[in-house]
Amino acid sequence: MAFKSSSLLFVSLMVVAMAAAPMAEAQLGLVSGLLGLIKIDGLVRCSVNASTTTAPAFPNALVQLQCGSGNVVSSATTNGAGLFSIVLDPLQFLLSTLLTGCNLVVKTPLSTCDATLPGVGGLISSLQLIGNTLLGLLNIANIVPSGFNFLQNL
Repeated sequence: MAFKSSSLLFVSLMVVAMAAAPMAEAQLGLVSGLLGLIKIDGLVRCSVNASTTTAPAFPNALVQLQCGSGNVVSSATTNGAGLFSIVLDPLQFLLSTLLTGCNLVVKTPLSTCDATLPGVGGLISSLQLIGNTLLGLLNIANIVPSGFNFLQNL
């Protein structure tokens, strides 16, 4: 009799676990299958020279993630310190495609942060993977701009 009750308990626990798994999947979305994110963080400076570290930050600048022939797939606005962050679902974007076929584009004219800078054109940067962060079971691919350059015909 003890064997039957322990078997019954085991089967009952398995049924409960199997019933709970789809609910967790529904709450976490499809990302729960991969348990990962792609995060693009960066700083935009108010300068045509990408190598300068002394230029002030570029607040309220529109930063677009453009892939292929200029398709905007995500965007963010810099905060008062010129910082931005874009988070992507790895089920919708391949990391290799992001790194080779996408760029960050700042469409806001530089003249909005400094009247002496050009009013046409914009900043563009390719992307660079700097590593992964493991946060519990969540794997985050960390990407940064490789360096913004000014293009007048942007």
